[in-house]
Amino acid sequence: MSLEQGLLCMQFCIMKSIIANEALQWRYATKRMINKAVPESTVNKIIEAIHLSPSSLGLQPYEILVINNAEMKQKNLPIAFNQKQIVESSHLLVFAAWDKYTDERIDNVFNHLAQQRNQPLAEVEGQKSAAKKFFSALSNEAQFYHAAKQAGIALGIAVLTAAIEEIDASSMEGFNPSALDELLGLKEKGLRSTALLALGYRDVANDWNYKLKKVRKPLKELITTIK
Repeated sequence: MSLEQGLLCMQFCIMKSIIANEALQWRYATKRMINKAVPESTVNKIIEAIHLSPSSLGLQPYEILVINNAEMKQKNLPIAFNQKQIVESSHLLVFAAWDKYTDERIDNVFNHLAQQRNQPLAEVEGQKSAAKKFFSALSNEAQFYHAAKQAGIALGIAVLTAAIEEIDASSMEGFNPSALDELLGLKEKGLRSTALLALGYRDVANDWNYKLKKVRKPLKELITTIK
């Protein structure tokens, strides 16, 4: 790489960082939305960002349910303690983590990996066996907790991507997961809901949170540098 190419690469990286930070300054925890549809092309960008999110061993131990049906969103409203953005959103995303890491699930991921990379299955056998050994030593609840953390990484990336696209994204853990799991038939799929993400456009006239200053703890209370 030449010096000129290196400088251009550095400038590009700085610009990307600035864009991400500005997007996070723009976003806030949206409480009311205006019932305006987000273009499918934009929703697909957010979904693709979720698809590309990192996860432990690349297992992606979760699924995303995308709800844009008004009747189904209305059924979710009482489950989410009547938070208005549930029904005012354009799309409601449900993050649902694996309830446990089964051998079948692990096999499916690594077999797919080998196929896509044109590798013999023997080349992924060691990593596959190590994954099975690690997760089998955990309780079912610990396995779910691990999967839920991976879903949380994808949720964060979805929120950032939405902000870059200037789409409001209201993430919610305030809901009754057992009731949501029953409504969506998640238990039968070996899944448990972990978070909701409402995508839409802010209602600046009726959202009390829009007018409030964005506040975070001081950096010195958040960051400790160990040298």
